[in-house]
Formats: sequence, structure tokens, C-alpha cells
Amino acid sequence: MANDKKLVEAITSMDVDFAQWYTDVVKKAELCDYASVKGCMVIKPAGYALWENIQHELDRRFKESGVENVYMPMFIPEGLLQKEKDHVEGFAPEVAWVTHGGLEELQERLCVRPTSETLFCDFYAKDIHSYRDLPRVYNQWCSVVRWEKTTRPFLRSREFLWQEGHTAHATAQEAQERTEQMLNVYADFCEEVLAIPVVRGQKTDKEKFAGAKATYTIEALMHDGKALQSGTSHNFGDGFARAFGIQYAAKDNSLQYVHQTSWGLSTRIIGAIIMVHGDDNGLVLPPRIAPTQVVIVPIQQKKEGVLDKAYELKQILSGFKVKVDDSDKSPGWKFSESEMRGVPVRLEIGPKDIAAGQAVLVRRDTHEKITVSLDGIGESVARLLDEMQKDMLEKARKHLQAHTYEAKDFDTFAKIIEEKPGFVKAMWCGCQECEDKIKEMTGATSRCMPFAQEKISENCVCCKKPAVKMVYWGKAY
Repeated sequence: MANDKKLVEAITSMDVDFAQWYTDVVKKAELCDYASVKGCMVIKPAGYALWENIQHELDRRFKESGVENVYMPMFIPEGLLQKEKDHVEGFAPEVAWVTHGGLEELQERLCVRPTSETLFCDFYAKDIHSYRDLPRVYNQWCSVVRWEKTTRPFLRSREFLWQEGHTAHATAQEAQERTEQMLNVYADFCEEVLAIPVVRGQKTDKEKFAGAKATYTIEALMHDGKALQSGTSHNFGDGFARAFGIQYAAKDNSLQYVHQTSWGLSTRIIGAIIMVHGDDNGLVLPPRIAPTQVVIVPIQQKKEGVLDKAYELKQILSGFKVKVDDSDKSPGWKFSESEMRGVPVRLEIGPKDIAAGQAVLVRRDTHEKITVSLDGIGESVARLLDEMQKDMLEKARKHLQAHTYEAKDFDTFAKIIEEKPGFVKAMWCGCQECEDKIKEMTGATSRCMPFAQEKISENCVCCKKPAVKMVYWGKAY
């Protein structure tokens, strides 16, 4: 039995050291590993399977909303990057440059894409001519490079996977509608598939994307009370179009600039899944995103008929993602391993169960054991997976609610930030000076101005001048 416990004993308790717990889970669950290039990661099969499921589900939702996939080059000429002033200033500290091709120095440096606005704009300037060409609603799945100083697996790495949508529209209204539409696609995906509740809202001007007219975000709260920006959608207005000369002939033959949007979600969402749902035994994966939904563990598998029954059950449960663990490890080790990997349901079947016409189902999230009849086992598993998905969302929602506070004055605000990790709802006057002061004094940043506005008080929590917006504040990854 001691050997069976080694897998979980290697995990630091999240209450002792949350950061170390996170690293332990990522490595022990074999989601990724460190690469020889500092700040980069090797995404292992278990981690990549999660990303494939995320990609599959999001791609389906994108296409239902009229999105088409394309692919742009990974290199951006320096002159092209310089065309939009705010954009290049925002990304300059994180850009990686290619200076040589083979042994020859390049005449112009090439940027390894940190994001692809400039590439899409350059393409759209050549591709869009008439109102008949609009809208252009494109997305690409790719990797990007940002030379981060401090990195953590999934949350912040120098190269990461993501999707980036880039659209062009005839009117400002169409662009705004698409911006909000895609934010809601992200929010619905997080809640319905990942069981992660989010706060939807707009970023302040200080926090918005470089070059954007407005940035919208979904903010999730991790188990340790820190926020994670989990997806963003940007309205560019016609700023990029003017910089790149993206014009079209309108129906009245006048030349007009297009209005653009951009939106993205990355592999950092895997970090959110870990930190929202995980526990001291490892990952806890929501059934709708789990690469394996049910693991069948045969007990006394060398006894006649046990393995045959396990594979018979796998066939019966073929509508789910099922694996039979027929390795020569002990049952206790198999239990620990499936828990570490976050498999939603464990099905135990042994000689006594077969004789009784039953099996034992174990929920990963609550560890509840349920004895069910082999007759109708498909319905039992389906019901349990549905219950688990709903319960995990509800648990995360209760955690969000329990760790969201209100502050009417600065002293209360600062005390909450220091003593109670989570979101703080407080009023703001709209001035960046107050935003800067709050960050300097407390370490908290504005997470978003939620669409669902409330009036906590009449005055700004910082300067006491008349308030214009209620803001979610918090410390973040």
C-alpha cells in the first residue's frame, strides 16, 4: 500500500504552497515538461489531448457563427510591424527577432509573430476591394512567441498555442456585434464545457489591447483567489484600417475604411482548468473536456473472465471515451493514477461484482462510490457524468460568489485585498491615476468593468470623486 500512495505524496498540498502544488500537478499528471529552450514547454500527450478537445469544441462553435479558418506566416517584416504605432509599442518588449537567414544577415529584421494583426491587415488591404467582399471572418490556429521574463507552464510561456480571430466589417455596428458575439462564445464555452464560471466585461483603457478601440474579457477566479484572464475580444474600430489602407468601395461608390475585430484564447486556459477544479490528489477534469471520461479498473484481473468483462463493458460504453487499465500495476496504484490524471469516473469490476451483476462507479470530484447494476450501466454512467459536470460548475460558481467582495472606501478595499484573496467590486471615477494608485498601494489591478453594472456607492473607492463605473479588481496571473 505504501507504493500506491507515492503518486499523491509527491504533490504539495495546495493550502501549503499553491504555486508548488500547481507545478507538481502539471508534472505528475504528465501534462507538460520543461524544454531545453528556457521559458518554453513540451506539451505531452495528456496535455495536448486536452488542447485538442478545446480546439475541437471551440472550432465547432466558431464555424457555427460563420468563421472560416486560414493560416498566416509566422514572420512579420519589421516595417510592417511599425505601421501601427500603439500596437508596436505595446509588443516591443516581448518581440523575438530573426536577423539571419542561413549565414547571411537579412536586409530587414523579421519578427516572430507575437500576434498577427499586422499580417491580417496587410492581407486585407490587398484582398478587400468592395462591400461585396465583406465581412471577412477569419481565424487561425497557431503558435505565437512572446519573450516573457517570468514563465510558468501553460500560464505564461515564451511560445504558446492559441487561436486568433481577425475580422473585417463594413460598419462600426457590425464590428461591435462580432466583438461581443465572440466574447460570449468564449464565456459559454468556459461555463458549459470547462465548468468555469466567468465575469464578462470591458477592460479599462490602461488594460486594453495595444491599438484597440476597446477590449472585452472573461475573467475567471482560481482556487487561490487570483484572477486569470481567460479570453479576450477586441474592437479595433478603423484604426488599423487607416494605418494599413484597408478600404472598400461602398454601394454609393465612396471609399470607406473597414472596421475590424480580433479575439483569442490560448493554452493558458488549461492552467485555469487545473487551478479551478484540481485538488490535493491531482487533476479533476470536467467530463465534457476530459480525454478519458471513464477508466475501467479490473480487480483481480488474472482471474478468469475479469478482463473479458472489462472489455465487454468498454464496448457497451463505446459512446463515451473509455479506457481499460489492464496494466500489471496494483489496483491501488491504478486508482491513484486515474485520480492524478483527473479521469471523471472510475469503474471497478471484479469477480464478486460480476457474480452479483454489478459494478462500482467512483466520482473523481467527490470520491463518492456508487454500486450500479450492469443492466443499464450506460444510462448510469451518462447520468453520473452529467451530474458531475453540473456539480463542478456549481461548486466553482459558489467559490466565485464566496470570494467576491464589495468595498465602498479605500481602507476597506486595501484590507480585503490583503486578507481575502478574490475579486473586489468597487466604484471607479474613470481616471488612470486612481487605477495606478490602487495597483501601487495594493497590488490589485482592474480586471474588468462588468456588463452587469451595480452601484456599490456614489464615489470612487480611491479619490472619492463621483464614480462612473463599477469595476472588478483583484490580483492576477
